[in-house]
Amino acid sequence: MGRIGQFFKKAFSTDRLIGLGFLTVLMVVLIANPNVVQLLRLKTFDYFQVLKPRAPTPEKEQPIKVIDIDEKSLQSIGQWPWSRSTIAKMVQNLQDLGATIVAFDIVFAEPDRTNPSDIVKNVIGLDPDTKAKISKLRSNDEIFASVIRRPCPAYGRSRRDARCVVMGQTHHDEGADFKEYKKAKKKSIATRGTKGMKFPDVKKHVPRLDHLTRNIPILEQSSIGEGFFSLDSELDGIVRRIPTLFNYKDEVYTALSVEMLRVLFNKKTIFARVSPAGMESLAVTKKFVMPTDARGRVWPYFSKYERSNYISAVDIINMRSLPKKDLQKLIKDVRGRMTIVGTSAVGLKDIRNTPVDSRIPGVEVHAQVIESAAKRLYLKRPHYMNGAEWTILLIVGLLMVWLVPKVGAKWTLLLFVLMAGGSVGGAWYLFSEHRILFDPVYGTVSVFLLYSLLTYTGYAREEAQRRQTRDAFGKYLSPDMVARVANDPDSLVLGGEQRELTLLFSDVRGFTTISEQFTPVGLTGLINKLLTPLTNVILSHHGTVDKYMGDCVMAFWNAPLDDPDHARNACISAMEMLAEIAPLNERLEAEAKEEGRKHIPMQVGLGVNTGMGVVGNMGSDQRFDYSVLGDCVNMAARFEGQTKEYGVDILIGAETNEKAPGLATFEADLIQVKGKTIGVPIFVLLGDEKVAESEDFKKLKSCVDDMIKNYRAQNWEKAKASLQEGRKNMKDFRVAGFFDLYEKRIAEYEEFPPPADWDGVFIATSK
Repeated sequence: MGRIGQFFKKAFSTDRLIGLGFLTVLMVVLIANPNVVQLLRLKTFDYFQVLKPRAPTPEKEQPIKVIDIDEKSLQSIGQWPWSRSTIAKMVQNLQDLGATIVAFDIVFAEPDRTNPSDIVKNVIGLDPDTKAKISKLRSNDEIFASVIRRPCPAYGRSRRDARCVVMGQTHHDEGADFKEYKKAKKKSIATRGTKGMKFPDVKKHVPRLDHLTRNIPILEQSSIGEGFFSLDSELDGIVRRIPTLFNYKDEVYTALSVEMLRVLFNKKTIFARVSPAGMESLAVTKKFVMPTDARGRVWPYFSKYERSNYISAVDIINMRSLPKKDLQKLIKDVRGRMTIVGTSAVGLKDIRNTPVDSRIPGVEVHAQVIESAAKRLYLKRPHYMNGAEWTILLIVGLLMVWLVPKVGAKWTLLLFVLMAGGSVGGAWYLFSEHRILFDPVYGTVSVFLLYSLLTYTGYAREEAQRRQTRDAFGKYLSPDMVARVANDPDSLVLGGEQRELTLLFSDVRGFTTISEQFTPVGLTGLINKLLTPLTNVILSHHGTVDKYMGDCVMAFWNAPLDDPDHARNACISAMEMLAEIAPLNERLEAEAKEEGRKHIPMQVGLGVNTGMGVVGNMGSDQRFDYSVLGDCVNMAARFEGQTKEYGVDILIGAETNEKAPGLATFEADLIQVKGKTIGVPIFVLLGDEKVAESEDFKKLKSCVDDMIKNYRAQNWEKAKASLQEGRKNMKDFRVAGFFDLYEKRIAEYEEFPPPADWDGVFIATSK
């Protein structure tokens, strides 16, 4: 795999691909904006308002007063609905007090039940003359309508149409028993599109109503305006956003608060600004612009509920009987202000929840919309906020996906803390200083979930790597080596690396003949009895068992972990493996006698070599082994094969001999093994440092060195003399076959001398 391939493998690791997939899901959820995400966002904005609600409007600056049909009024006037004549009296008194607008958060959808004509029909025993006189009386609805048509004294002669009463409208469910009157009076709504929009259409963006509950015609036709007052709660029942416009039968109509402002400013047309994403704002005048969301809803900045902004309806109705001081206060409260008639009585079921208050009169929401409009204190959530939140999540998410696997959970936690702090701090700054709503919660929660997933994935990957390492190495590494690799996987480079290794091959001579003495089951047991002690020796000296090939064992040192004494450990292992054969032969001989079969003793040859090799996972994606490749491997195998030829138990290479000084070794020959073109020195290993210091070994080594020296100088007589001297000093060393080999060679060379330029290299013809 080239550098580009390695780069992509690291860049798109499993951890990162999982992170990218999860980030994609988070982005899709943010774009889809399901209810749970909306609710989380709205709760965040609520909390901002709870922490810093809009400051209450001072008494002198209040633009609107609520005329409250409260419990006190119901106790005094009687149960609702009141007679329209009573309501007419209240409206006339408000006009006389100087109210600029009288709006109703109430709909009069049916004629008054106390109209004279209805009384005549329902009262039994009236004579015809009395019935006729009563029937000629004006209806309460007509009386109310005449007051609605009355010019408002607060306007004087400044307007051509000085009416000031705005009626309310609401929606009803399909099947409700309300009459659908003639077409509602259409409002003049001008639509302006953003740059590049040729035909902006506001109808498709604003809420649609299929059924509308309107006032009876006489009242509706008498008023100067009608507005929709229903309040749509959010998913959790809290009122946060108020529609400014709505679509009814493909015509656009205004909300109650907007209609009140339109009448106040004496405007016939209001302007809706539309972008491809939806509505952006609604302008009553050039300077009086209300920012909206895409559906045309205004987001009032709520203040805490203030009872001082309410006037009991009964006080307005009975104002002429109030004490002078109370009347003067009433005049002061109403004059020059808008008024809206609503109810706080619990029994009339117009109780709402806002972000800063629970269980307040629904009319309070309309009053707060007017206050927010008067002070230009709206909350704003521009369309680009969605894009900003999306972009921040994408950027920080990609950083997390890249950095968590690269630098780890500790430093990326700092990045998360900085992102979370910056996001929350920035959102609070935008709200508190500019009243702009930015949601920091979804992005913060999403990044935390992504961080947690990546951290867990990394942990799971490391744990799987440890488990894989334990499984992979547990069968051919010592337990302490497995623990070291599992606890420090970074010390293990999987996939192949070049390093210096010491290789060991061991093989049983004549094993085919031995195996003929056993059944397949017995042969399996024999191999296990052989390989178990040999493997234990290798593992006890920090070696790695590469593979078993029948009776042959291949092992190596200095991988997967560094072993500075790898050459010596391999040599010591070879000698101890050889030592395990004698007691094994004794046990096998005893078993053979019991079973009545022939016993053939096992003899093991071992080859050890040191050199550069490539070690790592070798194989395919489906199956691989931790193994080693290289010329050093082949040489070790060749050395093992030559032990039988040289009549010794252990042969080692020159580099092994150099890197394990002090052991009892002597040079055996210069040999050109099969498949090679040059000769290499090989050494016989006879013992450890203690053996090397013994007098017996020193005498033997001196004889062998002299023999080899004279042999290469073609001084056959001296070579034979040294050889015979060596035989005398063999003691317990197993080198008789070695001397037999050289005795045979010398005899052949005496008869057929080598060329004069002979370099002493023996060319092996067998493996």
